[in-house]
Amino acid sequence: MQIDWWTLGLQTANVLVLVWILGRFLFRPVAGMIEQRRVLASKALDDARAAQAAAEAARVEAEHTTADLARSRADALKKAAQEAEAERQGIIAAARAEAERLREAAKADIARARADEAAAAQGRASALALDIADKLLSRLPEQARIDGFIPGLAQGLAALPDEIRASLGADGHPVRLKAARALSDAEVNACRDQLSKALGRPIEIACETDPALIAGLELDMPHAAVRNSLRADLDRVAGALAKGSKAGAPSSNGSATP
Repeated sequence: MQIDWWTLGLQTANVLVLVWILGRFLFRPVAGMIEQRRVLASKALDDARAAQAAAEAARVEAEHTTADLARSRADALKKAAQEAEAERQGIIAAARAEAERLREAAKADIARARADEAAAAQGRASALALDIADKLLSRLPEQARIDGFIPGLAQGLAALPDEIRASLGADGHPVRLKAARALSDAEVNACRDQLSKALGRPIEIACETDPALIAGLELDMPHAAVRNSLRADLDRVAGALAKGSKAGAPSSNGSATP
């Protein structure tokens, strides 16, 4: 086999020229394009990574915001529930207070009604007792309205404190004596004698008529009173009934009230 060196040399030269031409007009632009594509791809990848990081940050922020909103909602619901419970308790307390006030007012009204009824009944009973006593005494001799009450009046006077008894008639002033009817001279003398004996010294009396006593006598003094009358006995019985006490029979002894 014979090699044609001239032909080989020319072909080699052609190849070198072709490589130079390709390298100058094809490889460099293609390499530039490839580099440009690589830069663009790298930039796009960086942008994608940045976008992904931003998206992740946004997701985390959204999660935090959602959690904050959930906590705020839970706190708001809890606060609303607490306020509602406090308002409910306040309404219940106000209702209970109003119910208690109404109950106390009702009790007070009932007590007043009972007291009024008791007072009315007591008044009716007193009036009836006075009427009965007056009718009974009308059948007795007139002296019975006075004579039987003189000793009790003297006893009541003797029971007064010493300083009060010492002041009676000390300046010559007569002691006021109230009677259920006008007294006869004998009755006036009997009263004066009994009262003087109770005091241990003579006194003068000024007699007054008070039919409201029904029967009996009463001494009226500036700082004391001695009551020995049927009206006084009935008043004591009525007072005992008003207090729920059992009243005994009226006493014939006088009551002394300093």
